[in-house]
Amino acid sequence: MIINKANLAALFTAIKTSFNKGLKDTTPLWSKVATLVPSTTSTTTYAWLGQFPRMREWLGDRQLKSLALHDYSVKNKKFESSVAIPRDDIDDDTYGVYTPLFEEMGYAAATHPDELVYTLLAAGFNSLCYDKQNFFDTDHPVGNEDNGIKSVSNMQAGGGDAWFLLDVNRPIKPLMFQRRRQYDIKSMTKDDDESVFMRDEYRYGVDARVNAGFGLWQLAFGSKATLNGANFKAARTAMKSLKSDEGRPLNVMPKLLVVGPSHESAAEEIFKVRELAGGGTNSLYNAVDILVVPWLA
Repeated sequence: MIINKANLAALFTAIKTSFNKGLKDTTPLWSKVATLVPSTTSTTTYAWLGQFPRMREWLGDRQLKSLALHDYSVKNKKFESSVAIPRDDIDDDTYGVYTPLFEEMGYAAATHPDELVYTLLAAGFNSLCYDKQNFFDTDHPVGNEDNGIKSVSNMQAGGGDAWFLLDVNRPIKPLMFQRRRQYDIKSMTKDDDESVFMRDEYRYGVDARVNAGFGLWQLAFGSKATLNGANFKAARTAMKSLKSDEGRPLNVMPKLLVVGPSHESAAEEIFKVRELAGGGTNSLYNAVDILVVPWLA
């Protein structure tokens, strides 16, 4: 191929098409458990976390609720993935062999939020959320001056691989995916670019500014105990029993079980087998949807 500005532009269009194909043909998993939050600054503060506005009968004047402000913040981070293609490969029309590579880069960009979100979920046992407790903890403070403050747990201790029970049917989900700048591919192909002049190669790279953060701990329960019917029921009961600081039920309805590959078989045996081995119907059949994610391996 004759290397000139027009042909390099056409080549980049083909590269971007391959990248976008990998990006669009991939179904990410992060949106099942995380709320997308557009970010416009380097750090976004979620002062409203922990608030559960509920309706009441309007008698007399409106009752204005003073929101307890929190200083939980998520700082955007920069991520990149870059490759170099020798000029000779383009000159000799062998650049087509790189097409799958750029599709793979699109796939990597599409699934990168999955890695951020589910890695953060796994780290919830030792990472702080908005109330200054670990996201999964035994003593989240709940209550106010009127009804007192008590400690509430959203975890089970144990020595096994973690599994998670989540309520993901509300506008706010247990986790957040914060996006400052979308994933995009760029190029360095000008004759006076350092890489072209010094190394006779063209460079292509994907970058973004994003991060993941914790949302509402009340919508998530983490366990390192054995995944069985008894422990699941205990986790589900604990979540359904949660109340707001004012003492009103939060109406938490956990319907998603997130597990790593090590728990996949156990989860299917508990929730996807209709008839019990000893006879009778399995009361937990289809009690939850099962989501298996490799980031929990």
